[in-house]
Amino acid sequence: MHTANPDVPDHVFADVLEQVGDFVRTRVVPREQEISETDAIPEDIRAVAKKMGLFGYAIPQEWGGLGLNLIQDVELAMELGYTCLSLRSMFGTNNGIAGQVLVGFGTDEQKQLWLERIAAGEVVTSFALTESGAGSNPAGLRTKAVPDSDGWVITGEKRFITNAPIADLFVVFARTRPADENGTGIAVFLVPAGTAGVSVGTKDRKMGQEGAWTADVHFNDVRVPASSLVGGSEDIGYRAAMTSLARGRVHIAALAVGQAQRALDESVAYAATLTQGGTPIGNFQLVQAMIADQQVGVMAGRALVRDAARAWVNGTDRRIAPSVAKLFCTEMVGKVADLAVQIHGGSGYMREVAVERIYRDVRLLRLYEGTSEIQRLIIGGGLVKQAKRQAS
Repeated sequence: MHTANPDVPDHVFADVLEQVGDFVRTRVVPREQEISETDAIPEDIRAVAKKMGLFGYAIPQEWGGLGLNLIQDVELAMELGYTCLSLRSMFGTNNGIAGQVLVGFGTDEQKQLWLERIAAGEVVTSFALTESGAGSNPAGLRTKAVPDSDGWVITGEKRFITNAPIADLFVVFARTRPADENGTGIAVFLVPAGTAGVSVGTKDRKMGQEGAWTADVHFNDVRVPASSLVGGSEDIGYRAAMTSLARGRVHIAALAVGQAQRALDESVAYAATLTQGGTPIGNFQLVQAMIADQQVGVMAGRALVRDAARAWVNGTDRRIAPSVAKLFCTEMVGKVADLAVQIHGGSGYMREVAVERIYRDVRLLRLYEGTSEIQRLIIGGGLVKQAKRQAS
């Protein structure tokens, strides 16, 4: 697989990280309430993100991206995770689960046609895998692709597709045949949003993550040319999905760490300044204990994410470590956010308070790109398989 260029020098990356951290804290954090209320990322913030190259930070430099590898990607994700998660969602699919399918599995022609525009933010991609009967396990998907004289006809429905209302390109997973001894029968296709037969449902109303738009996508006898089949092979789809999702899980874990750090910072600042009977509540030992638990979670998560990213880049573990990182960090941020609300007391339950939004936003992290339950199956099943192989 062609991974992102690992040769971005440390001093260059340090500069990128500093700029992104400054952008997040000075431009986005002060407007979180506006994003929440309007359910949209302001156009000027989007324009700055484009100019900074954030739509292509994980796309190789030869295609106009910044070419960050996963070790660098997670450091960036921890910065992006410090503010509302919808910011990262705006360009996350371009760099992550959709973009990496093209980077790792696309033909030269497909890369030529799409990657530079994806990296520039001229094209917004959507990863169309999830269906009502096929979420964390793609093997159950029912969307069909039938060969036609000069291409394919795709029919089916996808659910909860991020960026669907604004997408220019759908990366669509469809079954070309029942699974057999030769493979899963799942292929992946590049379908421009304007293709006849593609329609996007109404925008979903979610618990949180305002500004990150999702919707159902319908494919009604959508005709695409043979050149739209990713990698030119019917059997690439499942592997592309699994590889892309595994990489994405490390990134999501890093985002969770960023949100946990923000929840911790909000908690410490509140505890240090709010007084009860003239004493800052941070002086109370039970409050200190909650803050201590938050800090332990954040530090453990950060170390785990960095470890998993290193294992991915050096190729030693691209299956179990990503699931471990996602499972631990997304569960951890839920606990840290819950403690943040507790420390804030009644204020923490009020809209317009950062920890209330964080509490709602992070709940989704345990569901997408593979639920916590699926991660446990991958980890437990993977370890047992390894032991069986060694025994035989």
